[in-house]
Amino acid sequence: MDIEDLAKRVSAGERRALARAITLVESGRDDHRAQAAALLARLPQDRQALRIGLSGTPGVGKSTFIESFGMMLIAQGLRVAVLAIDPSSSRSGGSILGDKTRMDLLSREKAAFIRPSPSQTHLGGVARRTREAVRLCEAAGFDVVLIETVGVGQSETVVAEMSDLFLLLLAPAGGDELQGVKRGIMEMADIILVNKADGDLKAAANRTRADYAGALRLLRKRLQDPEGYPCAMTVSALQEDGLEKAWESISTLVAWRQAQGFWDRTRAAQARYWFEEDVKQRLLAQLQGPEARAALATLSDDVAAGKADPSAAAQAFVDGLRQ
Repeated sequence: MDIEDLAKRVSAGERRALARAITLVESGRDDHRAQAAALLARLPQDRQALRIGLSGTPGVGKSTFIESFGMMLIAQGLRVAVLAIDPSSSRSGGSILGDKTRMDLLSREKAAFIRPSPSQTHLGGVARRTREAVRLCEAAGFDVVLIETVGVGQSETVVAEMSDLFLLLLAPAGGDELQGVKRGIMEMADIILVNKADGDLKAAANRTRADYAGALRLLRKRLQDPEGYPCAMTVSALQEDGLEKAWESISTLVAWRQAQGFWDRTRAAQARYWFEEDVKQRLLAQLQGPEARAALATLSDDVAAGKADPSAAAQAFVDGLRQ
């Protein structure tokens, strides 16, 4: 594979080259990882897109919202990339990867790029190499990158570590289904959008928006937020209502953070976070070697047989890795 040529084609905005590059960075093969590193090193470093993380409960209409929102942005002359993470089966390891089918109109747009990726059981609501895929989309000249997580939950907040803005989509009268995740994910959300605010659900959507607006006021105000943020709004992705107001709210928050210096500081902190995460993953990869696995199996048998204390055995294993 000619990495130099691939880098030039990605930088020129070729969607086929971008898809090939993402496949490369998602590969776990050692030779592909080396090629991916070489590719990322050859890409422009000065291109930045607005990274928007998006999560929500199942059935809330994330795909419909992304399509309507993306079409609106394209109508304003922007290029939009969508990285949709699908959950992988813990048994077969497979994923449906049907997001392109559900975003039929957006997938036909030349100014759009949609890439479904399997989570491969990686926690955090995103795939392991999603951050690198975002880098590739930025290098390809996209203005907005939407990162759709596998669903809502405490672990989905990892997407906030690779985005400039985190949107949480809720359904009208969704109340009880979010009781277990409210605190964690609401503390990370910058804007809550109550979707399906149309027809018979419009009144319920307004009540839900008011409920969550009140809940947001109870949460401690964050330094990176101007007055009035985080906020809750209603939208109807189906009727394309409220989308422009949502975009105005997003643009206002982003402009304020850039003016206050939070944008650069946040991205620097995110870079540090992913550096440390990559170090952890590389250390964990050492456990897959034949010698390490043999030592782990032996100590595991000793622990199971009561011949060794779990803590002492763990310390012995770690000491063995250092030698």
